Formats: sequence, structure tokens, C-alpha cells
Amino acid sequence: MKIVSFIGSSRNGGNTEQLTDIVLQNIEHKKIYIKDLHIKPIEDLRHSEGGFQAINDDYDHVIEELQNSDIVVFATPIYWYSMSGTMKNMFDRFSQSIRDQRFPNLKERLKQLTIIVVIVGGDNPRIKGLPLIQQFQYTFEFLDMSLWSYIIGEANKPGEIIKDKLALSQATLLNENIKSLLVKEAE
Repeated sequence: MKIVSFIGSSRNGGNTEQLTDIVLQNIEHKKIYIKDLHIKPIEDLRHSEGGFQAINDDYDHVIEELQNSDIVVFATPIYWYSMSGTMKNMFDRFSQSIRDQRFPNLKERLKQLTIIVVIVGGDNPRIKGLPLIQQFQYTFEFLDMSLWSYIIGEANKPGEIIKDKLALSQATLLNENIKSLLVKEAE
């Protein structure tokens, strides 16, 4: 099984990434920092005569990683009660990629993915972060994908995630569940 994590933070080593690292500790995976990709904003051409056109940026790399993975972790800090702008930009481009004839089996492939979401925020995130989890869920439902698990961590300043014992224990348990899934798959 191939695993990829998309880190939507604007800084390396932030609380969201640290929590995601616990989820994937001692599990082979690929980590992609969305901030390091050049992804242009979507130009909505769904209803124009020519439709969407191929764009010369790094978004095709995102689609390739999704198509080549079995488990996908979307990890983002909670920015203004939503996902980070870089991650939102990536998600907006799904409107284009699911219609892109270069990826004829993308919608079917997305249905097969095991999806995990990790979010971290500092303003009562276990309550105020729930609409973000719901946003992810609605997006996944629209694409016929299923959300396998999610974790909401509480942290604000760098390194504070280590104080959130609940999120750390959930991350450790999720790590064990992923390892069990990998063992079953290998049998």
C-alpha cells in the first residue's frame, strides 16, 4: 500500500505536521508540502465552450500522487475556521481534474482511496473545527470518496501540540490502525 500525506501548513514542522508525523510514525509514506508546489487558482471554465484547459503548473503532480496512493492524509491547520488557502486552492482544482480527459479514471480511482484528515487549531478546535471536518466530508461525498478517520488537535504556538494528550493518543491509535491495515493487506 502506498501512503501520501499532503501538508497544508505555511511552515515546515508546525503543529499539524507534527501530529501527522505521529499518525504515520514508522510507516513508509511520501510527504508533500503543498506550499512548495506551484498550483494556480482555478479559472472556472466548466460552462464555457472550450471547457477547462491544461495548466502548466504542479497540479498534475497532485493528481499523479492521488492515483498512485491507497491511503491519503490531508493535514491542515485551521486558518480562519477553514483549511489553509494552499490546501483550498488544491481542492478547488478538483473541479477541473475530474473533467480532465488526461485522467479518464480519476473519479473511479478516488473512490478507492482511504482518506484521513488531520487538522489543528487554537481557538476551541474540537468545536469550531467541526465545520471544517464537515466541509471535507461533503467534498469527499461529492467525489464518492469515504473519510476513514480524522483527528482534531489543539495548538497555537509552535510545538504546543505535544500538550494535547487527547490528539496525541488518537494519533497513536490511528497509527496502530494503519499498521494493522497494512498487515492485513500484505496477507
